[in-house]
Amino acid sequence: MDPEDILVELKELSPQKEITKKELMEILKKYARTISVYDLMMASARMRKDGEFVHANYREKYLEIYIKYFLMRMKEVLENNDYSNSAIDRQAFDESFPMLERTFEKEKEETFGSQDDKFTLIYVITALYTTFVLEEPIHPVGSEFPGSLKVEKRNGEFLCPVKDNQKDNTDAICHLCLAEQTPDI
Repeated sequence: MDPEDILVELKELSPQKEITKKELMEILKKYARTISVYDLMMASARMRKDGEFVHANYREKYLEIYIKYFLMRMKEVLENNDYSNSAIDRQAFDESFPMLERTFEKEKEETFGSQDDKFTLIYVITALYTTFVLEEPIHPVGSEFPGSLKVEKRNGEFLCPVKDNQKDNTDAICHLCLAEQTPDI
């Protein structure tokens, strides 16, 4: 089972009239089981390397949030049996495929087609789980960006101070995220 096979299985849900969180979780759990501790360690090392380019004032916060909410979500996906069987946002789900496919393609180029690197699979599982099952923003509330700007929740709505910065980046996971741009920024 190749990591990007998850896209095939997810697309098989699309023709259905309704897609439930239970159906999505069955696929996410199946692929989360293929991720080993070694895969998580490699992803953590990669994130730490990428974190070298984050401004020093934000580096530790960046790493703490990303490791906690990105890598540790795999354990949460596997253990979570407490989700409703309600329908997910079908339109957003269907619209996510081009971006998810580009994510896998870009990763293949960067890793020269290596199937051993599960970083993208972790990324995709985390994004889908957070968005469609938890119904939370991909960057958790409190995530800080340069300028002391943070993802927040106001009146039941998730707001991100940098979402609009990514609107022209077709590869940005922000397009999948349910947070809205913070209006006063």
